[in-house]
Amino acid sequence: MGKQQYNTKHLGRRGEEAVDELDLIPWTHGPITVFLDATEFTSLCPVTKHPDFGRITIEYVPDAHIVETKSLKLYLRRYRDKAEFNEVIVAAIADEFHKQVKPRQVTVTGHFNVRGGISPTAIAIRGEV
Repeated sequence: MGKQQYNTKHLGRRGEEAVDELDLIPWTHGPITVFLDATEFTSLCPVTKHPDFGRITIEYVPDAHIVETKSLKLYLRRYRDKAEFNEVIVAAIADEFHKQVKPRQVTVTGHFNVRGGISPTAIAIRGEV
């Protein structure tokens, strides 16, 4: 398998600032399911403005592209300063991932740390079910 060149904005470059756009890599190798696990996700509670910590898992079946993981890390960083309910964030990530990557299906799961004795989990599915 030869070395390929990809037109990515973030891979191999320095910088840790949040981004709005995901880098895509062409996918032509048939059916596959990809699991991406962001174990250090943070956002802000919309009421207290305290940090909410959690884990975001993205499971998707690519069509024409796979997502470049550094760009995904930088994309998720944009939620660090967003004061929003966990469920809204999970839905927004699923919507944006589906819009940009255009997978056959994507499932975004947010597992959030305990707050007030309850650990919320939200799941958003977009595309073919």
